[in-house]
Amino acid sequence: MALKGLDIFKLTPKTNCKECGNPTCMAFAMKVAQGAIPIEKCPHMSEEALATLSEATAPPMKSLKVGTGASEHTLGGETVLHRHEKTFVSENLFAVSVSADSFDEKLPEIEKIDYERIGERMYVEAVNLEYTDKESYAKLVEKAAGKGRLLILDVKDAEAAEAALEICASEKPILNGATPDNYAQFTEIAKKYGVALGINAPDIDALHDTAEAVEKLGYKELVLDVTADTVKDTFANAVQVRRAALKDGDRTFGYPSIVNLKRIAAGDAHKQTALAALFVLKYGSIIVMEDMSYAQALPLYGLRQNIFTDPQKPMKVAPGIYPLNGADENSICATTVDFALTYFVVSGEMERSGVPVNLLISDAGGYSVLTAWAAGKFSAGSIAKFIKDYEIEDKIKNRTLIIPGKAAVLKGELEERLPEWNVVVAPNEATNLVKFLKEL
Repeated sequence: MALKGLDIFKLTPKTNCKECGNPTCMAFAMKVAQGAIPIEKCPHMSEEALATLSEATAPPMKSLKVGTGASEHTLGGETVLHRHEKTFVSENLFAVSVSADSFDEKLPEIEKIDYERIGERMYVEAVNLEYTDKESYAKLVEKAAGKGRLLILDVKDAEAAEAALEICASEKPILNGATPDNYAQFTEIAKKYGVALGINAPDIDALHDTAEAVEKLGYKELVLDVTADTVKDTFANAVQVRRAALKDGDRTFGYPSIVNLKRIAAGDAHKQTALAALFVLKYGSIIVMEDMSYAQALPLYGLRQNIFTDPQKPMKVAPGIYPLNGADENSICATTVDFALTYFVVSGEMERSGVPVNLLISDAGGYSVLTAWAAGKFSAGSIAKFIKDYEIEDKIKNRTLIIPGKAAVLKGELEERLPEWNVVVAPNEATNLVKFLKEL
């Protein structure tokens, strides 16, 4: 059970710390209880007390690092069930399931999905390596190693698992093979190679019992595979595991989860996409799909980015010059705010027009046009300053600047600040930009 601030305060070493007993120490204890400060910040805490308090004040869900280098990811660490309560901590990963027969065909398709959106790289972070037989599995692991993806070894044969780890243990894969029947052997293998251990079971009770048994063997680098035979049972498992950890304080279920959609929706790409969206919300730490195409990736990565960002902080695009439709130094300029939604709507319509445009994005606090204008973040002064700071006049010869229709009030002042520029007011609605640009 998690300790409260008063409990922590009572356990502090009052004979060794002259500050203990005053309001400052009590405030420190309360912050530790809230998770704002690690207990290790107290220099007077004994090792025994530190061990007790560190475990008691740890998040109900364990944070787990998997992979290495550029493919290292953090899973878990969540403290709330709903995004509106507090920001989610670790975004889920997407994986594609491959076998020895399909790897060569699927790898090029996996590599095609690699783009950037609002400063975040969007790509298939992991590959799930399906087991068929020992010889072909070792060859599959050899092919998949070193590709910059987290490896998930989906194998329940202990000998094949060890052979695979001899090849790829340095990449810190997930060994997703422990079951109620083989957990003891797989726990020793996971310990030996220092990798995360995935636990599988026929139902949620068996999953809990197996995880508890593995913990008793002294291993807690775990991932829970909540996939069941049906969509209904898989969803129930994912929710119950998360609720048990966060609401009931059951640390045996306090681990990241895997959902394998190929097992419950094989051959149906549309269904898998819909289910992947569901488990981004509720609560798949790693979502394994049969395939991944751009048509699937675009909505899923957009949803993930929206869910795993701080709801109190708007998503922004970086200030700069964004050439659209092959724009160069002779192309017209347009400007709008850095609010991500506004940027994507406006840039999308501009691209649809086919007219080359240099879209100038300045720092407007991540607000919409009217909100940024009202807050003084998007003004004639800020636009003129951006043009000067980014040396726009040295980089672009064209002196036509299009401003948002809802900020038409800025036209007069902008013309005073930028006398060499022809300031043009765009339509109020982005949907009218295509016609407007073609006529302009």
